[in-house]
Amino acid sequence: MIDFKLFSPRRDRTAAMPFIMLTVLIDMVSIGLIIPVLPSLVGGFTDSQADQAFWYGVVVFAFGIANFIGSPILGALSDAYGRRPVLLLGFCGLGLNFFATGLSTALWMLIAVRLVGGAMQANAAVANAYVADITAPEDRAKRFGMLGAMFGAGFIIGPVMGGLLGSIAIQLPFFVAGGLAMINWLYGYFVLPESLRVERRSPFHWKQANPLTSLRALAQLSGVGRLVVVVALSGLAQFVLMTSWVLYTTFKFGWGPRENGWSLAAVGIMSFIVQGFLLGRLLKRFSPRRLAVAGLMSSTVAYVLWGAASQGWMMYAVIFLNVLGFTITAAFQSIISSAANPQSQGQTMGAVSSLNSLMAVVAPLCGAPLLAMVSHLPRGDWRIGAPFYFCALLQAASLTLAFYHFRSEHELRVSSKE
Repeated sequence: MIDFKLFSPRRDRTAAMPFIMLTVLIDMVSIGLIIPVLPSLVGGFTDSQADQAFWYGVVVFAFGIANFIGSPILGALSDAYGRRPVLLLGFCGLGLNFFATGLSTALWMLIAVRLVGGAMQANAAVANAYVADITAPEDRAKRFGMLGAMFGAGFIIGPVMGGLLGSIAIQLPFFVAGGLAMINWLYGYFVLPESLRVERRSPFHWKQANPLTSLRALAQLSGVGRLVVVVALSGLAQFVLMTSWVLYTTFKFGWGPRENGWSLAAVGIMSFIVQGFLLGRLLKRFSPRRLAVAGLMSSTVAYVLWGAASQGWMMYAVIFLNVLGFTITAAFQSIISSAANPQSQGQTMGAVSSLNSLMAVVAPLCGAPLLAMVSHLPRGDWRIGAPFYFCALLQAASLTLAFYHFRSEHELRVSSKE
């Protein structure tokens, strides 16, 4: 077992949003750096577009399955030992993973490295638990939106840098990303304060950290229930989109790392604007539940339009029109976090992260075969959008389930008052 006392803070600070927001920003810049170039790195070890799509799916699968197992464990450890030491462990693992990925000379090395990196990286889950520690339940949707804005800012800077650096040398973004992750480790060690007070900590138990046990506990939270399926289907759609985006635009429009970097930066810009500035105003008019439903509706339409796009500029148009789609994650995180008690925020957020990781595992099994099936089609063919049409179906299913869940929950509250 790791001695978490090695990561004890050197100075006493009060935990606050700016600390964790800067941490998440640096973390997401480092992750965003590699997104435009990872498919090309995999392509350097393959002989055809179909093989590239298949092995890229395997690499993403490796990271996702390891993260599925590791996230609830690290989340439960953060409940027992505090958020800060687990975040530091994640930054260290992420940095070493990037360096090793850039140095990989064979596919098996790349897969092995991503397995180890996935097991050690649960920074998003622990960051969400950190925010829950320092925020009243009624303010969490807005705070999660602020954290989401940092994710967006990271995706503005990271993919653009990754695309530009990747056009110089395909391995260069991985070394830069590794350096940023280690800078984040230094920031965390010397600056980041702890958010979880000692009296709110709970003992670590391997049984509770089991990913299946944590998912079952998540589903049993009052007011959550079927929302686990909603989050799963919506997450699967999002991960199919993420794992398919670069290869899709390459096959359909002939884009390279630079064009893909700019397109992902556009996603980051919208995420930053919506979650950093518009979400607070939207929450004054709509509850997190109504916002979640509206976001699911918007993104369902967006997936269809992305798949049908015949020219590259249309991808940007849909990104900027899908405003409400960027509110989904913050809305659901607020609903689920408010249903959990203060002693289990790390485990709960770890379970959500584990659920998303499971969807990240399933996503390449869905997206990669669909891309391989259409990889022979000429550029501009509408059928190349098959992965995005599949995403639209998933999102439509999650929308239907969410609508009925919230309606039945409302009817139950009304009947209990009568």
